[in-house]
Amino acid sequence: MASARKNVEYEAMKLPSKSRALLAERLIASLDAEPESGALEARLLEAERRYAALKEHRVKGKPAVEVFKRVRSSLR
Repeated sequence: MASARKNVEYEAMKLPSKSRALLAERLIASLDAEPESGALEARLLEAERRYAALKEHRVKGKPAVEVFKRVRSSLR
């Protein structure tokens, strides 16, 4: 098994950078395919809590344009 993994890794490193990035994204996404027990419920509860706080004006929302601009600049 280890030699098969090493072979796949060796072949993957020969790919162009964009192809490696796409492969990495797909591999990471495959890890998230089956959430841990209770993880989905916990995320839903958190989303509902945040939505309620926003609706009840306990927190102030930010325009998506600002959020994405900040995220993009932090990734540079």
